[in-house]
Amino acid sequence: MEFQSCVKIINEWDIVAARQLGRNVAKELGFGTVDQARITTAISELARNIYLYAGQGRVCIEKLYENGKSGLLIIASDEGPGIPDVRKVMEDGFSTSGGLGAGLPGVKRLMDEFDLDTNVGKGTEIRATKWLR
Repeated sequence: MEFQSCVKIINEWDIVAARQLGRNVAKELGFGTVDQARITTAISELARNIYLYAGQGRVCIEKLYENGKSGLLIIASDEGPGIPDVRKVMEDGFSTSGGLGAGLPGVKRLMDEFDLDTNVGKGTEIRATKWLR
């Protein structure tokens, strides 16, 4: 964990900036274009959720080096309202914003590891990892 870079999510342009950061780091680590697209899509979903539901937060990208493997960790965090029903938001097709509902289940599918920590009234942190094959 020697490198960590964050983008504050306050407006829609920040979602674009977070995607770009993720794509650049993924490229540096040697991810192919398909995995780069998976990573940027996951970042998009997470950043958009921060923007829509928490108002503001941040997306951090970290390079991982573990047991001879390289990977990328996305940490999306906010101090928003939290998620009252985690089971519900992890259901495919569930959406409170009128979106496709690919949201968090989609992020979980796109990435190799997914961890959600939320406290109602305090905020949410999601950590999603993609390992280089």
